[in-house]
Amino acid sequence: MFQIEEKIWFWTLLVVPVLVVFFLLLQYWKKRTQKKFANKGLLKRLSPEQSLFKSVLKLVVICLAFASLSIALVNPKVGTKLETIKREGVDIVFAVDVSKSMLAEDIKPSRLEKAKQLVSKIMDNLGSDRVGIIAYAGKAFPQLPITTDYAAGKMFLQNMNTDMLSSQGTAINEAINLAKTYYDDDQQTNRVLMIISDGEDHSEDAITVAEEASKEGIKIFTIGVGNAKGGPIPLRRKGTLLGYKKDKQGETVITKLNEQTLKDIASQANGTYINGAITDKVVKQVKDLLNKMDKKEFEAQQIADFKDQFQWFLGLAILLFFIDIFLLERKTAWLKKLNLFNENL
Repeated sequence: MFQIEEKIWFWTLLVVPVLVVFFLLLQYWKKRTQKKFANKGLLKRLSPEQSLFKSVLKLVVICLAFASLSIALVNPKVGTKLETIKREGVDIVFAVDVSKSMLAEDIKPSRLEKAKQLVSKIMDNLGSDRVGIIAYAGKAFPQLPITTDYAAGKMFLQNMNTDMLSSQGTAINEAINLAKTYYDDDQQTNRVLMIISDGEDHSEDAITVAEEASKEGIKIFTIGVGNAKGGPIPLRRKGTLLGYKKDKQGETVITKLNEQTLKDIASQANGTYINGAITDKVVKQVKDLLNKMDKKEFEAQQIADFKDQFQWFLGLAILLFFIDIFLLERKTAWLKKLNLFNENL
């Protein structure tokens, strides 16, 4: 396991392609200029010690030196010990709607992308809570079991799309039933299910199932994405817009945010409905709601005792610069005797 301390220094790696472009331009200019004074054979006789290979080798060494220096500035760290710690938090399962209506762009960039953004931002503001992820449309599908690994959660989250489930619809009831299997303690009172959806085309059983979940101690928070005015559902192929979804009569389908359904589900499970239009407002409201809940103590393993590794890359950079200055920049008597570049042929 490793960590990166100063990611901003990765930008210094741009020095490498700049050096390569500059080198190529310089070689082009040299050849063009030399042709004005002599032909290739004569130039080789007049300057027998000129070597393109040495110039390329010098460039490679300098580029590697700068790359090593950049990585040293980033300061990668390697975890050397795995330890078990006790943490307190809430178990949160995110159920994300991936039905086709979530492609609507009445909220930018789209309802689904907005839902992903909301979940990601909520994770950024969690403390010691555990999270799980479910994707659902006509059926519900587990994405990530309960874990404290937020990085893994975000990775699974970003890979979610409307093509991952062939069965269409908005089976919130199936998402709720699947969420019940995520929690490992039936007695705990800090179980939360967050449903992120537009609430459209839902199953009529959703409210009944939400009430049953409430009896089992699960609180359901619903977050609505989209707006009441709604919008069409774009149809794309490889990023190109082909048109918009139409009904059997050939009319463009307009999908709208169904807030009432989401409010009813939340109220049946002692939860709260939140409009997802303003990300910061949603994150603050969720944070306040979670802070009011009981915390459960659990054990979690994590990598500890991270050690700096920048010194290895710094040492390599210094070595490469040393090679460039003292071995490639000029000829020394002993290097000439080695005849590395076949100068004596």
